[in-house]
Amino acid sequence: MTVPHSDPEHLAFVHLHHVQLAIPAGGEDACRAFWGGVLGMHELEKPAELGARGGCWFRSGGVEVHLGVEEDFRPARKAHPGILVARIDDVAARLAAAGVEVTWDDAFPGHRRFYTADPFGNRLEVLQPLG
Repeated sequence: MTVPHSDPEHLAFVHLHHVQLAIPAGGEDACRAFWGGVLGMHELEKPAELGARGGCWFRSGGVEVHLGVEEDFRPARKAHPGILVARIDDVAARLAAAGVEVTWDDAFPGHRRFYTADPFGNRLEVLQPLG
């Protein structure tokens, strides 16, 4: 592969707009219960041409998650979004109160973090910088 420009600033990436996770057909209500109910994110209205495909979108702060219907759905058990939060203990407590498993992991220097999963088994990493 040929790299057209050697200056990484040339591309001027700004930030990640969203992450998309796959869900099975008919999973929208479970998404609303988890992302909206448990995590308190706000559901976004999808553009009409995209809404016909199913799925749903959520946002809170600078985090936007798109959940798209995938035929032959299989959960992402390794690939995952890493979501930075300001109050990790509060997020963990909300998940635990809803019966969602939280697995703490101290192997990422400079951060507190845990892993959890959405209702379909997609892996999620939740992090808070130390200090």
